[in-house]
Amino acid sequence: MTDANQVRVAALDDVREDGFLLVEVDGVEIGVIRDGDELHAIRNSCPHHGAPLCLGRVTGTMLPSEPGAMDYGLDRRVVTCPWHQYEFDLASGRPIFTNVRGRVRTYPVSVVDGDVYLTLDRTPTRSPA
Repeated sequence: MTDANQVRVAALDDVREDGFLLVEVDGVEIGVIRDGDELHAIRNSCPHHGAPLCLGRVTGTMLPSEPGAMDYGLDRRVVTCPWHQYEFDLASGRPIFTNVRGRVRTYPVSVVDGDVYLTLDRTPTRSPA
C-alpha cells in the first residue's frame, strides 16, 4: 500500500548499478540508481549551474588524509558533475569537500512488490487571501 505522495517510477529490475535510470515526475527529471540492495534518487540538476548531474560518474572520492597518504572512500556513494567535476553525496545530496552553494535534491526510495516508488513532497501550498 502506498500513500498519495508516493509515485511508482519503475520495476526494480529496471534500476541498474552502472548508470542512472532517468524518470520524469511532475515535470522534474529524476535519476534512480542501485548500489547493491540500496537505491538512491536525485534530481538531474547540479545546484552549481544546472548540469545534467545523472550523466556524471558514480564513484568514490579521495578522503582527507595524512600527508603522503592517499585514502579512497565512499565508493559508489558519490556522483560527479559532468561539467565542473563537483562531487555530491548520493544519500544526502550534500557537496563533498567543496563550497558550492546548495545541495542536490534527493528523494526517499522504497520498493513494494518489486516496484520502485519515490516519495515526493506534495504538500499543497496555500494561496494568499
